[in-house]
Amino acid sequence: MLTRAIPSSNEPLPMVGLGTYRGFDVAPSDDAYKQLPAVLRALFEKGGTVIDSSPMYGRAEQTTGELLSIHRPRSPAFLATKVWTQGREEGIAQMEQSFKLLQTDRIDLMQIHNLLDWKTHLPTLRQWKAEGRIRYIGITHYTASAYDEVEAVLKAEPLDFLQINYALDDRGVEKRILPLCRERGVAVICNRPFGGGGLLARLKGKPLPGWAAQVGVNSWAQLALKFLLAHPAVTCVIPGTSNPRYMAENAGAGFGPMLTDAQRQQLMALMG
Repeated sequence: MLTRAIPSSNEPLPMVGLGTYRGFDVAPSDDAYKQLPAVLRALFEKGGTVIDSSPMYGRAEQTTGELLSIHRPRSPAFLATKVWTQGREEGIAQMEQSFKLLQTDRIDLMQIHNLLDWKTHLPTLRQWKAEGRIRYIGITHYTASAYDEVEAVLKAEPLDFLQINYALDDRGVEKRILPLCRERGVAVICNRPFGGGGLLARLKGKPLPGWAAQVGVNSWAQLALKFLLAHPAVTCVIPGTSNPRYMAENAGAGFGPMLTDAQRQQLMALMG
């Protein structure tokens, strides 16, 4: 899988990861849980490493920790999670719980979920990064109404990562947020890369562009992800799935040539 450098460290990060919202919020007794080891296997076999979770996602952190603890050989996972609460002590307690649930003594990326009480949590994140407990720090959001605040925080604070919504039919971040991330040396993780789910339904049944095979694409899902990865500010996309076949298909977007500007424009025109 192709990689892109994290600007603050130059560490290469595989371009396609996995989101655990909904799909990993299941108990071992559920039938859906039994598919999840194969989802992780598909991610790792294709060269992906990024697994993104949050305390907001129900049981997802615990499920991730359980599955990684039994993965052999030891998984290459780049673990990303979030703090999502008010207050310094509450934030510390929640993050300590994330370490336990993920069954790890180091988290690769800790993010302040939806900027909730970010001024309170950021000093803790900086301290834990200095101590080596977390490797990178970031902020997240998923809605255009928050872009002004996201922009203000990016300008005011040195950060390693921004996780933000970006999709072929949801391109608001292209105007100011993505250029600012490039200028500030902030890695970008794209959440909601299928526009919350409606995008693929709109594209279903439409023929793929004639050039799709030339860029190694055989599905709209892959093409929608490749559209995002062709933007120079984007570091990684994290489509969520609990289906091993979809995981392998999504990972395929991290292979082959990047889209040209003309190809991206053609896809944008398709959206109207």
